[in-house]
Amino acid sequence: MSVRPLDLLVAGGGPAGLVTALHAARAGLDVEVREPRPGAVDKACGEGLMPGALQALLALGVDPAGHPFRGIRYVRAGRSADADFRRGPGRGIRRTTLHRALQEAAVAAGARIEERAVAEVRQDDAGVVVDGRRARYLVAADGLHSPVRRALGLDLPATRYPRFGLRRHFRTAPWSPYVEVHWGPEVEAYVTPVADDLVGVAVLASTKGSFDDRLRALPGLTELLRGAAPVTEVRGAGPLRRGARRRVAGRILLVGDAAGYVDALTGEGLALAFAQAAAAVRAVVDGEPVRYEREWTRLTRRYRWLTAALLAGTRPRVARRALVPASRLLPPLFDGAVNALARPVGPARRAPDR
Repeated sequence: MSVRPLDLLVAGGGPAGLVTALHAARAGLDVEVREPRPGAVDKACGEGLMPGALQALLALGVDPAGHPFRGIRYVRAGRSADADFRRGPGRGIRRTTLHRALQEAAVAAGARIEERAVAEVRQDDAGVVVDGRRARYLVAADGLHSPVRRALGLDLPATRYPRFGLRRHFRTAPWSPYVEVHWGPEVEAYVTPVADDLVGVAVLASTKGSFDDRLRALPGLTELLRGAAPVTEVRGAGPLRRGARRRVAGRILLVGDAAGYVDALTGEGLALAFAQAAAAVRAVVDGEPVRYEREWTRLTRRYRWLTAALLAGTRPRVARRALVPASRLLPPLFDGAVNALARPVGPARRAPDR
């Protein structure tokens, strides 16, 4: 007896893959997620959901516990500049907490999750065959270093200026109602409150090195963390900038970090992943996968331009020294940039029912 093909198979069970599966199941598709890692999947990330990402998550009916923050604070050498969100607070959420909430929602909607990796992928005019299992479409949401993207020959060459990230959590009450960005000559750290007694610290730099070495380059932050016990292992990611030649290859669509990533500097990763997931499912439901390429370009344009500009503008040491003073002297500019990045990405809506 032949097995009926899946409507959609999703490679990768992180937030991008799970939101794709959630949209697909609610649209009436027969969907299966392949994720080799057991339990709640953790990764090195800042864990701060900007207001737009939080609104998209709540629109899905998913409301994981976390800690609110009201804006972004830049800090350097004892001076700071603040920008408050105009559209309500963001929320710091442990990645494992977010993963469990999204997994429960996807399963409740009817998606199936298989604890296995995607190995062999073939496609023809009728669909995609993944390790012998046929599906009409495949969404690759398998992360920054996507094996599916690489197997399709869609990887772009590495960037000239690689960046690397490390993250760890510390047991301490958040000392600020903001996500704080502490700037040093060659490193910056993002401090996100994720619970009443827990903060996450993600450090980014253009060179490889230990978490402690990078933290020592920020004496003000080191002092704030004095006496705070580290409670998680250091997790790393990088090189952060990854590109794809295109986002659609036949019946295969790339979503989230697998579709291309510039940097964590602006904190829009989850908002983009959620919007891409919805757009990919709409294209699959309508049988027009090529349309997703145009949608991806539209949805990510603001992020790609702003992030690339900020990266280039903060690469020279003199620019990094001037960033906080300039933000203090020109608060409308700083406030405008922060709130542009805090806006929702695309329509916060479900994929259409079938």
